[in-house]
Amino acid sequence: MAVLDLQEQEQLEGLKAWWKDHGNKVLGGALLLVLIVGGWRAWTYYQNKQALEAATLFEQFAQQLPSNDSKRINDAAQAVMDKYGSTIYAARAALTAAQVNEQSKAIPQAKTQLQWVLAHASLDAMKDVAHLRLAAILLDEKSYDDALKQLNAAHPAAFEGLYADLKGDVLSAQGKEVEARAAYQIAFDKTDAKSTYRQLIQMKLDDLGGAATTTADGKK
Repeated sequence: MAVLDLQEQEQLEGLKAWWKDHGNKVLGGALLLVLIVGGWRAWTYYQNKQALEAATLFEQFAQQLPSNDSKRINDAAQAVMDKYGSTIYAARAALTAAQVNEQSKAIPQAKTQLQWVLAHASLDAMKDVAHLRLAAILLDEKSYDDALKQLNAAHPAAFEGLYADLKGDVLSAQGKEVEARAAYQIAFDKTDAKSTYRQLIQMKLDDLGGAATTTADGKK
């Protein structure tokens, strides 16, 4: 029994020595874990709280749309953009307000809002839309090179038809018929055969004196 007590005593002394050497590291690691978990929970709570508040403010913005009052709409959109610029709601408000401004011919403000989306939107899809909308405005302003810069921005395959069609419009406006026809052909190929939008692209090709070519699967 005395031998066992001696072994236990040695183990205890060894444990004390190990704790003396490593105890601070163990406590530090445990504390760091607590801080990480606690910090993550706090950040998640903050993000959820931000999203909820942003959604509420966006709803207030949406309620201004039927009024057709540009000032009220723009002020409401700006409130979302200023307070919750990192959320999806801010980009949605900016895109919607830009559309209102385009329709009311307040083009400078529409361009500013679209450029804000390009600089701040967290979702690439919203930037893709902003590039298209900004390119359309620049086309109307005859700023062809700037419009092409927007259309040359990286975008997913789902947007390829829309980008190519608008690119064809810009090139056609520049008198570059061969390049415009090539762009329209891409737009035609990338657009669903059942879409009426495809018929519009066909008309543009016809106006340039070239019908859409048949693809390998036999479809036009």
